[in-house]
Amino acid sequence: MVEDRSGTVAGVEHSPAPVPKQPGPKQPITMLADRVLAQQPLPEGERRSRAGILIPATAQVSRRLAWADVVAVGPHVRAVKAGDKVLFNPEDRYEVEVQGEEYVILRERDIHAVASDRIDSGTGLYL
Repeated sequence: MVEDRSGTVAGVEHSPAPVPKQPGPKQPITMLADRVLAQQPLPEGERRSRAGILIPATAQVSRRLAWADVVAVGPHVRAVKAGDKVLFNPEDRYEVEVQGEEYVILRERDIHAVASDRIDSGTGLYL
């Protein structure tokens, strides 16, 4: 091996160390039709039932509805706005990852309830 004055070995190219890619600015997302983009809060881990029974984080509760925060809605969504909380069946969803964050995509008809400050005491039904 022959070294030149710069301290590199002749005939061997040294590539610089790979630079980790920095996440860019958030990309705007527009939902289509009656779709709702929501984000579920991270699981809290262990929880207790009202009777005081400890339920481990690994336990799966069948047929339990879940809450999620709405991030974006499509143009044909009538009863849900961004910032609302929605109640849905976890089996009726599509999961997607956008820039390292997990979201769920729902149809408006698959949402069972909406929790929002803007909703009055009405039933929420529309004809």
